[in-house]
Parts: sequence; structure tokens; C-alpha cells
Amino acid sequence: MLLEGLQLPLTTPFYPDGRLNLPKLEYNAARYSKTPVAGLVALSDSGEPTLLSEEETKQTLRSVADAAAAEKVLIAGISRDSVAGTLDLAETAADFGYDAVLVKGPSFFGAGAGNEHARALLTYFQVVADRSALPVVLYSAASRQGELLPVEMVIELAGHPRIIGLVEAVGMRSRAKMIKGRISGVKRDVAVTAVFAAVTGRMKARNYGAKRLVGGLVGTDTLTQGGTALATAPAKTDTKTRTKAVGFQMLAADTTGMLEALRAGAVGAMPAFAASAPQSCYEVLAAWKDGDEGLAQEKQVRLQRVAQKVEEELGVAGIKFGCDLNGYFGGRPRLPLLPLTGEERTKVEALMQRLRH
Repeated sequence: MLLEGLQLPLTTPFYPDGRLNLPKLEYNAARYSKTPVAGLVALSDSGEPTLLSEEETKQTLRSVADAAAAEKVLIAGISRDSVAGTLDLAETAADFGYDAVLVKGPSFFGAGAGNEHARALLTYFQVVADRSALPVVLYSAASRQGELLPVEMVIELAGHPRIIGLVEAVGMRSRAKMIKGRISGVKRDVAVTAVFAAVTGRMKARNYGAKRLVGGLVGTDTLTQGGTALATAPAKTDTKTRTKAVGFQMLAADTTGMLEALRAGAVGAMPAFAASAPQSCYEVLAAWKDGDEGLAQEKQVRLQRVAQKVEEELGVAGIKFGCDLNGYFGGRPRLPLLPLTGEERTKVEALMQRLRH
């Protein structure tokens, strides 16, 4: 499956009393679907996944899948400390129509697991990928380079036929060169549209369901209590596809490092700040794709100071307040995470003046 472009990590809305707010989540997913983002990511770190119950996790995944446009790639964050728990959520995500799952290592292995836990961590990813109902995207979104998945581990996992990519936060430029130099032989054919956009599982399902009705007969007894069959008008539902060869696909997980990652060979980005300013983040990738590196640099610099404050310093609370400023529902994070103070809100409002849309 194609991961190119901006994969937008959704926040998880809550009512003021802390209950899960599914109507606002569905509103956000539908509205983001009208932007030029390539896909939506449910329950990445900025979606507060560890603060949800198992039932709330499944409700969240279902609501996003129901509200998202069929042409958007859907990725589900399903990480659990056990292989069994992770695979259970992978099955749930597949049932709801997701296209891939986002998986990071178990929390008890510690940052990077570069020592005595490396073998166990490698086994965790391999077993999950072997048995997952959906393709796996590795999540290595630590805040410091020493905490990332070891390069040798990524190289070994990149050859697994069910592991299609990596999302990484820091140091991607140097690490990506090392990784890509060792996995140049990893190639996969993926289905894309005529304009080389991703073909999603839900898009295929929608077309298949519609094709079953084309030129067919629908009995009126299924609509009323009897009668004769009605001929349905043919509908043009086929999405013309072609094949594109891709390698192991890498995505930047931080806003300030998007352009650096693209220069190093990344195919897209999954920055948390995209939930606050999807258009501004998309413009960096669009300018790069058009071959205008100067414009991409200009767009990246415009984001730099804002993202450093909102995404890196204030975290989920800052991102959610940024969503509120741009017409999406952010609201408060769930306790024990705290909302922004009045002073912090004022600073974010001033910083985001140029990123309002």
C-alpha cells in the first residue's frame, strides 16, 4: 500500500467530564477528509491511546472508519504490550476497513531496546507482522535519537513482506541514508489510481459493492411487502488503477523535520501538528513534490517556530488547542494530562495567526 503524502494523526476528543466524544471525532474525520491529506491515522501518540479503555479504543477506530472518505488511507494505532493484544486490535481494525496498522514496541522494553531486549523486541515485531490481518507500519517516534529503534533492527524488519514502512521522529536524515543504502533491494508493487494516489481497501470495497448492483435487479419485496423486480440504472463505479513499485516507505513524525526527511528519501510525513494546521503541513510536501525546494523550505520555516512550541513543548494539549483555532474540535486532553493555561493559550493564538485557515 502507498504511504506517500501527509498522513494526519487525529486527536481524540472528550467531553468536559472526560467521556469520549464520538460525534466530534466523526466531525473531525469527515472535515479532514475534505483537505488534501493522503490519509488519517487513528490513535497515534497524539490520540492519547494509553488513556482509553479497550472498548473506547474500538469505538474510536469504528467512528473514524465510518466518517472518513473512502479515498483516504486509514491507519490504526494498535500497539499493546502483548502480541496477543496487538493482534486482537489488528483484527478489529481490519474488520472496520482500515488499510494498515501502526505498531511501536512494548513499553516495558524501554527506549530503543538497543541492548538486552533487542532480540525480544525484534521477535515482537516479526510475530505481529506474521499474523497481522493488515500491513504493518513501524512506529519509532522517540524524542531523542538514542531512543529510536536500532538501525540494524529496522533493516532486518524492512525485508519482511508485511512490514511496509517506518514512521520516525528525529535524526532521520543520517539514519535514513544508512537504512536505505542497505535495503535498496526491497521492492513491492502497490496499486495506485491513474494519478498515482493510493488505492484504499475501502475504495475497493465500495466499488465492489456498487458493481454488484450495476445492471442488476432489486426486488421491491425487499423494499416493501411484495411486487416485481426493478431494474437499477448502471453506475460508473470502477476506479482505474495501475501498479507502482515502491521500496520500504519512510515517514517523518515531527513537523520541524519534514523537509530534512524528504531530502533523505522519506515519502511523506505524519506530524502531530498536522491536526492543528493540515493545510500548512501539506504545503511543504506539495512544494517538494512539485520540485520547488525553495518554496518547500519557505513553507517549512514558517512552520518551524509554531510547531516547536505547540507540538514539541506543549504536546497534546497544545495540538488540541491548535485544532480549536482552525475549526476542528480539540478540547481538553484527558486527565492526568492538563489543558493549557491562559498564558499558554495566548501565546499559541499569537503564533498561529499566520497558520489560520
